[in-house]
Amino acid sequence: MAKTQKATSNKRVDELKALEKSQLLAELAKAQKELFVLTMKKNLGELKQTHLIRAMRKDIARISTFLSSSL
Repeated sequence: MAKTQKATSNKRVDELKALEKSQLLAELAKAQKELFVLTMKKNLGELKQTHLIRAMRKDIARISTFLSSSL
């Protein structure tokens, strides 16, 4: 996921509401891995679009919120 989902957050929220818990966990793991990759690229000086890190952190928080509310 080299690009962030630049769609409106309402669309992203609707997508997350439709997912089951196992799918949310998979999305969370994928987002965390992507955040790690982005952070490493930033530290190496290879990342020009540093705003992607913040967007990915917000996605992770959004997914975590849905996971905690679905318990």
